[in-house]
Amino acid sequence: MAHLGLVALVVRDYDEAIAFYVDALGFDLVEDTPRGDGTRWVVVAPPGAVETRMLLARAADDGQTARVGDQTGGRVGWFLNTDAFERDYARMRAAGVVFEEEPRREPYGTVAVFRDLYGNRWDLIEPKTGA
Repeated sequence: MAHLGLVALVVRDYDEAIAFYVDALGFDLVEDTPRGDGTRWVVVAPPGAVETRMLLARAADDGQTARVGDQTGGRVGWFLNTDAFERDYARMRAAGVVFEEEPRREPYGTVAVFRDLYGNRWDLIEPKTGA
């Protein structure tokens, strides 16, 4: 196997999710294709990401809707790597992204937990280099 291609994130609404991931997080909208049945194939990715991307999948039933915002049981479920923590942290805060904590230095790098528009927990992390 070469790589993990897509990770699905269940969302309430395509357009509000696109707005958050593109405008607030700075992701690229890679694809937004209607599928003919009222659903869309919506793929976003951090700029320059070519291997792993995120599929924004609108909840299709009550069970999926109940999982929006809590897909990992309250744990951090996604790790957004950066090569310039301070720059991206400041840009994301200015765009309204809610961070749960101040940035902290860990043996593995600089990190801060934030929540997406639905409440899913993410790490913004600049991995330590040279380790």
